[in-house]
Amino acid sequence: MRSRDYGQDVLAGGRRPRRGQLRRVAAQRGLVVEDAAGEFCGAVVFCEKDAVTLEDRHGRRRVFPLAPAPFLLAGQPVMLVRPAEDRPGGDSGAAGRTASGSVAAPPGRAKVARASRIYVEGRHDAELVEKIWGDDLRDVGVVVEYLGGVDDLPAIVAEFSPGPGCRLGVLVDHLVDGSKESRLAASVQSAHVLVTGHPFIDVWAAVKPAVLGIPAWPRIPPGTPWKEGVLAAVGWPPDTAAAWQRILRSVTRFTDLEPEFLGRVEELIDFVTAPDGG
Repeated sequence: MRSRDYGQDVLAGGRRPRRGQLRRVAAQRGLVVEDAAGEFCGAVVFCEKDAVTLEDRHGRRRVFPLAPAPFLLAGQPVMLVRPAEDRPGGDSGAAGRTASGSVAAPPGRAKVARASRIYVEGRHDAELVEKIWGDDLRDVGVVVEYLGGVDDLPAIVAEFSPGPGCRLGVLVDHLVDGSKESRLAASVQSAHVLVTGHPFIDVWAAVKPAVLGIPAWPRIPPGTPWKEGVLAAVGWPPDTAAAWQRILRSVTRFTDLEPEFLGRVEELIDFVTAPDGG
């Protein structure tokens, strides 16, 4: 898997930039960074010889020079460099790419499943993870399981018995600071358990509206069921199951998703596939 910034995590503490020489990081598509002034945060969509284009969660794009100003990656200054495969003589066509943007592994025998696991709350969330990261997860032998609700989390963690070589990653739906869900998540965190989540009221909103041909996700008044309100506002038939299938079909690669969702999933995959992750 490619190294990524994961964006702000409501369970993470403050991080201070390290001093010394700046770390050089390849500006791979999907990498989420901030400009040096902290005024624009977005995912890399293009990288040319001397400049990089970032796209924020609203679909706005800005071009920044690769030097001399650094970028902020996970709150720490780094120097972005052009990926090796994009340089003259690079091996840009040697291998295909998966929907997540990773280099596709050559066909081979089925991998033995790792002891480590990822749980995903919400069936739609799990289906979206499978759509974009399924090939990557099968290649590294990570099994994804469905989490019915965050209230089940303490019992699941206790039964799983995480430890060295047996890590547990959990993606929680609509995890916001100060909520009951965030307190439950924090209560089970450890060196071998990582619980994180996306901020969207529903995983539908993790899909960029432009992918669906709408200008933005509509604001739904309090008291109105969100999905039903969305369908009425955008003029789709009042069938949430059919709407979800329409949304899922429209998503074909990682650039169709918001950075806040991308970062969370990549963080979990990196966590459970770390050298001591099983």
